[in-house]
Amino acid sequence: MNPIFDFFIGPYEDREFSLIILEATAFFFGIASVVYAKKEDILVYPTGLVATVITTYIFFVDNLLGDMMMNFYYSIMSIYGWWNWARRRDDRKPVVHITRTNKKEKWVGVGFFFLTMLVTYGVYKAFGAEIGPTNYVDIFTSGVFFTAMWYMANKKLENWTLWILGDLITVPLYAYRGWGMFSLQYLIFTVLAVQGYLAWKKNLAKSPPTS
Repeated sequence: MNPIFDFFIGPYEDREFSLIILEATAFFFGIASVVYAKKEDILVYPTGLVATVITTYIFFVDNLLGDMMMNFYYSIMSIYGWWNWARRRDDRKPVVHITRTNKKEKWVGVGFFFLTMLVTYGVYKAFGAEIGPTNYVDIFTSGVFFTAMWYMANKKLENWTLWILGDLITVPLYAYRGWGMFSLQYLIFTVLAVQGYLAWKKNLAKSPPTS
């Protein structure tokens, strides 16, 4: 049990207690956000916003610029998604329904992916940070996750495919860095993302939206 204890608890032995509390809070709200997303519940956004704002601050303190930018993007996109999911027609039915991406939306997603990677890379350079192999992985996952956020904000089924891809990359990355709790969190995210994909796909098959 000792190696497991060291993996999960060791990195926190010399950490400020206030940051530990913030990480625990972000962990709780992050999991809650994905659970709400799976249920197509708008509470995905307020809970997610709490998690991303806290995590942005934590990564800023730790000088982890790629991760910081990724969570900053999440925060901005959460505000947009919250507004978009809340929109209603005159009959009070939601404006946005679960759909698949069309060709144009796929290309927009590709554009977001490369633009996000470019901006994240620029942030590293602007702060004069050394870019190592794991930072390039951060840059790549930033593009994946931001595109996933945009797709989710517009209730596109493909958002879950991107979450699964990004989460699967992030689990071993954070484990390699010794961040046991973050690695565990993204492992849980992966399981929830698979469940979310299946739930949204079932919803789409059962009630295809009318134009």
